[in-house]
Amino acid sequence: MFSKLKNLRQKLSKSKSGFIDKIAEAVKLRGVVDEELFEQIEEILIKNDTGTEMAELILTSLREEVRIDKITDPELVQIYLVDIMQNILFKDIPDENDFFEIPEDAKPFVVAFVGVNGTGKTTTIGKVANVFAKTGKKVLIVAGDTFRAAAIEQIAIWAERANVQILRTEANKDPASVIYDGVAKGVREQFDVVLIDTAGRQHTKDRLMKELGKIDRSIKKACPQAPHETILVVDSTTGQNAISQALHFDEAIKLTGIALTKFDGTAKGGIIFNIKQNLEIPVRLLGIGESIDDIENFHTVRFVRAFFAGGEEAEEE
Repeated sequence: MFSKLKNLRQKLSKSKSGFIDKIAEAVKLRGVVDEELFEQIEEILIKNDTGTEMAELILTSLREEVRIDKITDPELVQIYLVDIMQNILFKDIPDENDFFEIPEDAKPFVVAFVGVNGTGKTTTIGKVANVFAKTGKKVLIVAGDTFRAAAIEQIAIWAERANVQILRTEANKDPASVIYDGVAKGVREQFDVVLIDTAGRQHTKDRLMKELGKIDRSIKKACPQAPHETILVVDSTTGQNAISQALHFDEAIKLTGIALTKFDGTAKGGIIFNIKQNLEIPVRLLGIGESIDDIENFHTVRFVRAFFAGGEEAEEE
């Protein structure tokens, strides 16, 4: 049976090969430590969505350390680079509690999921519901995306797959009202977890973003301490636009975390560093496949070991 670390490493192989392995290839082909090598590394960083600011920060640190230590071996440059990148991820790590551990004072544990269209929000909710259900929790999904009948049907399919209850209504009903009814049901019937789906919305549309404030108020009206988590679902292939999305959504409804979806399918793993540099919102969940079980808590240590480590280290439990 594969360990969690080994499984994660396999799921991240495409992202790693398109990012870390490209750096290793550039180092090997260049063969010398010079400005052209640094420029090649910077180009790879930027192309892999680290963001220009983060790429410059990494290269500035790398040049300085190579200069101070008088490094002339390109393979050592790669080791220094990886060390710098790991330190960025380890800097100011928040308390990384297991997302699936419910606080004792939170019943029901209410999680609202928001995001733009097509990020995998509904799929993420289904996967999260499945994890909670498998641990014996009583779970309710609230179909708060009432703009599209297809969205209601889709979330209902995921609820059935996860074997959890769902509160749904006809299309075009006021979403804030539906969400209020759902959270109130969660309180009244003593559900352990209430997961709220909201309509996908472009972060540049002011009217739709303002609606999130109304939804937040509806949740609090039914359960004053809720939502306990508000998760922005971001497609890992989005690139620089992910930062803009997060900033706009955080203004509209205070975010507590990010779920990065499709991370197994992107060759641009630098989005992690971009988020770390530009946001104070932690990554909480990592979508790493299409199966209902393909979701991980994001833990920095485990991610770093899976993303950077060699095969022998990834074998460890």
